[in-house]
Amino acid sequence: MAIRLNNVVGWLARHGFSLLGSAELSVRGRKSGQLQRIPVNPHTHDGAQYLVSARGHSQWVRNMRAAGQGELKVGRKVRGFTAVEIPDAEKLLVLRTYLERWGWEVNQYFKGVTAKSSDEELLAAAPDHPVFRITVKS
Repeated sequence: MAIRLNNVVGWLARHGFSLLGSAELSVRGRKSGQLQRIPVNPHTHDGAQYLVSARGHSQWVRNMRAAGQGELKVGRKVRGFTAVEIPDAEKLLVLRTYLERWGWEVNQYFKGVTAKSSDEELLAAAPDHPVFRITVKS
């Protein structure tokens, strides 16, 4: 079911339809060198933009760590960006606000942790959910 939904959300983003801010992420594969595409939910907190991996240390996360950059696409609009992974200790408010916005879609991957969880519970979940601060290239 999740793969089917990803395919639909990715197709929609590719064709210019964003579901509540979703976009298609393209990042170069660290082994293949080919662009890998996956739908993501870019998140803005305190004026900065982030990509949060609800599903943990997935392929796109490992590729992003190697590439340090990627593209977000909605229709014909493509935004290149650089990415820096943030340390677990800095994730608390980003994860909380991400779950406030996207929890309805991703709570199942957070093993019971929600936007209303305590700071301690969110910080305990932080190592399982990589977060990248992205800077759109001008």
